[in-house]
Amino acid sequence: MAFLAEAQSKNTVILHDWLTGFRGGEWILEALCEMVPEAPVFTLLHVPGSTSPIIEGHAIETSFLNRVPQIGKHYRKFLPLMPSAAESMKIPRDTRVMISSHHCVIKGVPKPNQETFHLSYVHSPMRYMYDQFDSYFGPASGAPLYQRLGAKAFRPYLTNWDRESNKNVDLFIANSSFVRERIRKFYERDAEVVHPFVELRDFKGRAGAEAREDFYLMVTAFAPNKRVDLAIAAFNEMGKTLKIVGGGQDEARLKAMAGPTIEFLGGVDRTQVISHMVRARAFIFPGVEDFGITPLESLAAGTPVIAYRAGGVLETLTSADAVFFDQPEASSLIEAVVEFEARSKGREFEIDPVRLDRFSRARFKKEVSALLPSGLRLS
Repeated sequence: MAFLAEAQSKNTVILHDWLTGFRGGEWILEALCEMVPEAPVFTLLHVPGSTSPIIEGHAIETSFLNRVPQIGKHYRKFLPLMPSAAESMKIPRDTRVMISSHHCVIKGVPKPNQETFHLSYVHSPMRYMYDQFDSYFGPASGAPLYQRLGAKAFRPYLTNWDRESNKNVDLFIANSSFVRERIRKFYERDAEVVHPFVELRDFKGRAGAEAREDFYLMVTAFAPNKRVDLAIAAFNEMGKTLKIVGGGQDEARLKAMAGPTIEFLGGVDRTQVISHMVRARAFIFPGVEDFGITPLESLAAGTPVIAYRAGGVLETLTSADAVFFDQPEASSLIEAVVEFEARSKGREFEIDPVRLDRFSRARFKKEVSALLPSGLRLS
């Protein structure tokens, strides 16, 4: 797939906040790069080799932040400078289409002219500056005092800038109805909804390919909103094995609270992640996510999910393939695990492959393309 002749790469640019790894947002970016194979990618900073070959194969333009030594390890500390970095980026004047993959400030890159159409795919408004501020920077967050004070001082500036930069966007796309409501609340704008995709081909033929083992699984970044701490507390109390794939800013704190049945696997390759999903008893998802790709991946692997009843998972999981818990507390998660194990004895879980097919990469590309102006859609 590629744009029609009048919207080829010289007339289209893609924007993404930063390129420091390959997670859910980068799956979306990769699909956008496939849709416009020669479009340059504008980003605040880039750690070479940190993303997929498809993304790395595009021309990548960065902001002044990319010149800071070791920026790839410390970029979160530069959040107050990110609006200025976005505003400093210069898009070619003949650009007809800007497509931003946004979760921080990248939608604030100025349009080169008023005729340029800017479509912004929003993974989330800055959750750490809006409704989840306390989770990231509150007294119980574990953040150092200087970070908490700095975040409090810069919060009005960042949120005001964020809302003002919406004037730069012609059309918002939310990754879920949950995010659409957050856009309505914080931006006072509406949005279309296009769900992300799951790389279903990676899981073809894997469900049931390996024997179940007596462990539960998380695959996640170690960020406050993921509530890894809640899962650790619950599995410490139960004495059941919880394997955790991932890493991040809260790693030291989480390892310090973990008991002997908690196993930290670090970053493992895609094949190992899938193998763990196939073999796990259930996938644990205790945070409030804007969408949640990993629970759908778990279902594609044939493994039910135990999830907190909030956020984007309410659009993707059902009582047939998941057990929900209602309070963000260890005791509530424990009750859900007990319910799961009771239901498992009767083999009561059913995963619908037809429903999973709705979350394909081809469907994602088609729906995004259909929201572009008619002369700029995919062929």
